[in-house]
Amino acid sequence: MAAVTRMKQRVRWGLDHALPRTVMTYAARKGDLPGRLIVESGRRETADLVDLFDAARASGPIHRGRLSFTTAAHAGVKEILTSPDFRTGIVRSGGPFDALRAWADVDMLGPLSPPSLLVTEPPDHTRYRKLVTRVFTVRAVEALRGRTEQIAHQLIDQLDPSAPVEMVETYCARLPLTVITEVLGVEPADQERVLAFGTAAAPSLDLGLSWKSFREVEAALVDFADWLGSHLEHLRAHPGDNLMSKLVAAKEDGVGLSDAELMATAGLVLAAGFETTVNLLGNAIVLLDRHPDQLARLGREPGLWPNAVDEVLRIDPPVLLTGRMAVRDTTVAGTRVPEGAIVSTLLAGANRDPQVFTEPDVFDVARANAGEHLAFSAGRHYCLGASLARMEGEVGLRVLYDRFPDLRVLPGARRRSTRILRGFETLPVALAG
Repeated sequence: MAAVTRMKQRVRWGLDHALPRTVMTYAARKGDLPGRLIVESGRRETADLVDLFDAARASGPIHRGRLSFTTAAHAGVKEILTSPDFRTGIVRSGGPFDALRAWADVDMLGPLSPPSLLVTEPPDHTRYRKLVTRVFTVRAVEALRGRTEQIAHQLIDQLDPSAPVEMVETYCARLPLTVITEVLGVEPADQERVLAFGTAAAPSLDLGLSWKSFREVEAALVDFADWLGSHLEHLRAHPGDNLMSKLVAAKEDGVGLSDAELMATAGLVLAAGFETTVNLLGNAIVLLDRHPDQLARLGREPGLWPNAVDEVLRIDPPVLLTGRMAVRDTTVAGTRVPEGAIVSTLLAGANRDPQVFTEPDVFDVARANAGEHLAFSAGRHYCLGASLARMEGEVGLRVLYDRFPDLRVLPGARRRSTRILRGFETLPVALAG
């Protein structure tokens, strides 16, 4: 039985990560633009991919590659993300790999596994998201602002300004995860355990994982699911003043979310909400270090911090791209896209479209239309946690630079090797000048 279980896991990894990575690598060697984007994103900063974004836009609103389509045009990305002709996830077509995938499938909690909102479509998505958004409102997020500021100060109080500090581990990751554990109603005694789940499970959102990383992610998701089932039972018996307790109790026409949907929502909040905000904070610190004139302006005009967060999201978004599948023959900006075609919508490319953003490669914290970025996607799959991420980014950065205005990045900063998720794995800084 153990051998069969391991074989099924190998098949899942092969079909979901090893095979796509191999195919994309081969296509990239043949000069295929979508393949090059995926392969080169694993070793280049977002700013260093601009030539590929420009090449995609130069071929029109949507570029047809050997294996898939891609678009880096703001209008093209937005059209696909909002169109009913495209869906998230892959619809099986009855090919030979489908039978193998069905044999290897297991019920597993994960942000890319049904019934996660990321891969659910109407009508289920409509009912599901309506209930979730009734709880995760802008007003509910704003109510967390004071507590987020308190957490930021507490974390900074623990830092030693006389020595180099590794910011990802001590602050960029710790701040959003502490907020999320409180959103989920986690008892203080369990917070470290959930922080470990979030750190281990976040790579589940990426493409082309190694066998070792894939096993670690699946093990973390299994452990988290076991813990979460007990946690939801506890919240039903002892509801608290947290958003997860409210979601457990939420009903529409007398019907609430199923246990599977509640667990999927908690998993999505943990994995997606954690990793993207960690990347937002780290990317912002590096951008401000590289643009001291912009940091100085924020010191003079602190009211610009919310806009600065949007500009960070625009120029170095936490997620490079997202994929869609055409559910019928359709057109995008006059280009035919056949049923079953995969389209990569380059969020980072759309955010640098010169048709929308003047001098798109310039980092400007006062940019008038910075908020037009597509870092949070668009349409029915617009990021559920966008308001929370913006608030955490604004509070986390403002408090950090209020306390340490002379903070500077030290040599040794290292980007994550992930392709789709964009952020720093290590970020050493000196807090004092």
